[in-house]
Amino acid sequence: MGEQENRSVVEQLWRLMEKQDWQAAGALLHDDFVQEWPQSGERIRGRENCMAINQNYPGFPTQTVGRILAGGDLVTSEVRLDYGGHLYHGVSIFEFRDGKVLKETDFFAQPFDAPGWRAQWVERM
Repeated sequence: MGEQENRSVVEQLWRLMEKQDWQAAGALLHDDFVQEWPQSGERIRGRENCMAINQNYPGFPTQTVGRILAGGDLVTSEVRLDYGGHLYHGVSIFEFRDGKVLKETDFFAQPFDAPGWRAQWVERM
């Protein structure tokens, strides 16, 4: 599989997650799938465990997918997660094998107000 196909899988995965179609989303994951959340120090082994966490997640967020970049067997995506008014920005790194997601590493952060001391060197987005 090429990078365009891998990118398409990630786009499809985000759409299925938004629809909460756990079975179809899980089908895009490799048999040896691993997901890591470095900020909480958690590793999830297996598509069943991953989908079970999502299916049982209290207050599953609304997702707005931003930029997706693909290169070889690596795809990254930016996403905005809305947990009932509590916003987080996320970056996910997807590694592929045999056309399926083998590993997903997710980073999340809440927005914060920029400090005034650096205002002269930045522009607001």
